[in-house]
Amino acid sequence: MTPEPMRQLTLRAIVLGLVLSAVLAGANAYLGLFAGLTVSASIPAAVVSMAILRFFRNSTVLENNIVQTAASAGEALAAGAIFTFPALILLGYWDVFDYWWVSVIAGLGGLLGVLFTIPLRRPLIVEQQLGYPEGTATAEVLRAGEDRTGAKMLGFAALLGGGAKLCETGLRLWPATAQAAGYAGQGTIAYVGANLSPALISVGYIVGLNVSVLIFLGGAIAWFLAIPVYSSFFLDTNAEILAAFSGGAAPADLAGLIWTREIRYLGVGAMLVGGTAALFSIRGSIVAAVTRGFAAGREPVLDHRDQDAPMRLVLIGTVAFVVPIALVYYVIVGAVGAALAMTVVMVVAGFLFSCVAGYMSGLVGSSQNPVSGVTIATILLASLLLVLVMGSGNPDGPPAAIMVGAVVCCAAAIGSDTMQDLKAGHILGATPWRQELAQILGVISAVLVIAPILNLLLQAYGFGEPTAEQPNALAAPQATLMANVARGVFGAGLPWGMVASGAVIGLANLALDKWLEHRKAAFRAPVLAVAVGIYLPLELSVTILVGGLIAHAVSRAAARRGGAPGRTGMLFAAGLITGEALIGIALAVPIVVSADADVLSLGLDLSVWAGLAVIGAIAVLLYRAALRR
Repeated sequence: MTPEPMRQLTLRAIVLGLVLSAVLAGANAYLGLFAGLTVSASIPAAVVSMAILRFFRNSTVLENNIVQTAASAGEALAAGAIFTFPALILLGYWDVFDYWWVSVIAGLGGLLGVLFTIPLRRPLIVEQQLGYPEGTATAEVLRAGEDRTGAKMLGFAALLGGGAKLCETGLRLWPATAQAAGYAGQGTIAYVGANLSPALISVGYIVGLNVSVLIFLGGAIAWFLAIPVYSSFFLDTNAEILAAFSGGAAPADLAGLIWTREIRYLGVGAMLVGGTAALFSIRGSIVAAVTRGFAAGREPVLDHRDQDAPMRLVLIGTVAFVVPIALVYYVIVGAVGAALAMTVVMVVAGFLFSCVAGYMSGLVGSSQNPVSGVTIATILLASLLLVLVMGSGNPDGPPAAIMVGAVVCCAAAIGSDTMQDLKAGHILGATPWRQELAQILGVISAVLVIAPILNLLLQAYGFGEPTAEQPNALAAPQATLMANVARGVFGAGLPWGMVASGAVIGLANLALDKWLEHRKAAFRAPVLAVAVGIYLPLELSVTILVGGLIAHAVSRAAARRGGAPGRTGMLFAAGLITGEALIGIALAVPIVVSADADVLSLGLDLSVWAGLAVIGAIAVLLYRAALRR
């Protein structure tokens, strides 16, 4: 048996992790409702942990890893909560967020997310060796904390990433996106854009060219093909879009509206196919992992780095958490049949999409993982089943579907985060079960503050479209989409043609990937990577592609020198992510306190060209840093 590792699950690490989990949950709840995005908290938590634990002479890198594991659960659980619970306000089902309802549903969903992903650690991290960009970057951050040269490079990159984020989001010196749009012919919209985010370039660099190209391909399908076709031939099929066009909406705004209301659902259909295919492809590994988990309870594990939580405990915990959720559903709908249907959908979809989220976070990272997309798929399935059980005119149907989606969304978000943390631990030589326990404690800490934070934001701003009473309402884009999906299935209508077309795209993509596998091609085409590109705004996909191209250029340059890229590029990319994430969280404080998104604005617009120049310079620096020996 390998010797015991350095100190890991210490009291000080647990306490610090729990405090950071609650703080980061609050910060990301606001950012997600305000902008529709959350930032991965693993790296910021690691940086804060190193800064605090440095005062203890015997602190270790694995203690810092435990801190970031527990702390990142707060951000992940906040994402699951804000994507779903505000939909209940928008549907008029709730007036306020009840503390116990939110805590029970979010908490049990988060705990199930941890348990569902424990069997995935070995097949995805050890056997398939997926990239998990945030987990890999976090490990590099923690390593650099004990390496002065690496720490300097990391710190320099963090200043660059944080400075760019401050200038763009805080000081408002340039817009977040460089975009251009116009009409090519009669009514045909042409659009192109790129997000000016150093962190997105870093994500592309970490995941590499193959995945970056596929994400961009999905974006191209949506924005260069589907939107022009829709704007040319189908504008009159949607009254809202037709009214915007007739009212002279700017081409960029009209393209965004078409994507939001119609084209995005292509990604939902592709995700349904891709998620099912992804789970089917790793079915053997999952079964083997569960089998090994039971065997591990009877046989000694010789390496502490391979010690997961006992599989019997995982199964017992799953049953123990499912039963109270079923009781909650019964209280909501008041019918045994509907409650059982909701529970079955929740368990099946929760496990399925936790696996999908864990798999996808290995490809594109947690920040770009379409958790809201898989939640939409869950709400679609739950709504269809509940229509059969409850009838299409039942007013409790849409809220019931949202309740199912809330558990699944929290489980998928936590599952994605857990896999990133376990990847960092795998690189550093941590003990998996200790991290899994830290993740569970982080979920419990975060769930204690979710409801009060949501009520605070509801009272201060409100959610949805701005009104005279709430002129600064938070957009809550994902929750708004969830509410529309649930309403649509129960009578308001959905773009089913788009969902079906997306499924066809997914099947064609799956056939292409199988052909590439048969040819033993180095380039592969997993469906979910393309589906992510369809579902994401194009400007994110373009920037991720830039990072992938830089990684490819670095690999070619290193090969010409007769070697392989070192870890300097990874360190620089991790620093860019660190700086942008830290500033993104810090900016939430003055915005919330002042209730003004422009509180730090200098009123000075340097135009988008300044942003392009800055992001271009950062891309060049990343390339040069990656080639340093």
